[in-house]
Amino acid sequence: MATTDSARPDPPSERRAPAREMSSVARSADGHRIAYATYGPPDGDPVVFFHGTPGSRRLGALLEPAARANDVRVIAPDRPGYGRSPPQSGRTVGDAAASVRPVLNDLGVERAALVAFSGGAPYALGTAASLGDRVTGVDLVAGATPPSFGDDTPAVQRLLSGLAAATPSVLGALLRGQAWVASRADPSFVVAQYAEDADAVPEDAATVVKEDFLAAFERHRNGAVTEFRDAGNDWGIDLDAVDVPVRLWHGTDDANVPVAGAERLAEALPTAELRVLDGADHLGTLLRAAPEALSRSR
Repeated sequence: MATTDSARPDPPSERRAPAREMSSVARSADGHRIAYATYGPPDGDPVVFFHGTPGSRRLGALLEPAARANDVRVIAPDRPGYGRSPPQSGRTVGDAAASVRPVLNDLGVERAALVAFSGGAPYALGTAASLGDRVTGVDLVAGATPPSFGDDTPAVQRLLSGLAAATPSVLGALLRGQAWVASRADPSFVVAQYAEDADAVPEDAATVVKEDFLAAFERHRNGAVTEFRDAGNDWGIDLDAVDVPVRLWHGTDDANVPVAGAERLAEALPTAELRVLDGADHLGTLLRAAPEALSRSR
């Protein structure tokens, strides 16, 4: 079922409070390290946040004001090969739960809701499909969709997926160069990759987006290369195995992930609801949907 929401973003003043990141590292049973950060009240209802591609735990700071308002504890891991989480050779979308389970165990969390942005969507669905007994629901915000669900994949996305598959070292070098430029540029340089009008994004949100991008590459580029490669292939997820409530939030003006793909994904998921945000672009969907997504995940 799809509904359209024409509401505008919350006033910037409601998002101005600085985020307080608490960082830690969890270890899986086989010794892999997963870095993560938490935002919001430590005793709040747990929500695992899946950053985009590329991305890092730092993007969770965008959700911190809404987390405090809804008594939610946002748990934001660095997926392998991003930020402070070392790469894991051979990882796939279907392995996503292996990076979530250690974090939940480290925090003593039995069950949690999942919220994913952009390229984090397949990893949230993969987690829900294989770790369903510990997942209460999934919110996909401007989420990526399976390649077979869209015939209008943006050219940039096709290029990055092609480079990741054919010449991963070239893509890694390009990402290194982009991070170097971003570190010296105004936040609008990074924001322009996610928003139609970078100047319209509140300054505090733009700063977080830049910090997230730089943190993604602070130690590795493997995470982004791996995920751009996987984005062009079948995800290997049994969507029928996702038997918890799924909400998709998607903007009509999203140039990164066209809404048509989200409509098809919603039809393919057995328990999905699609909320269409009128006039929202890729980043705008996250800014507008986050407060309600967190309130609905409780």
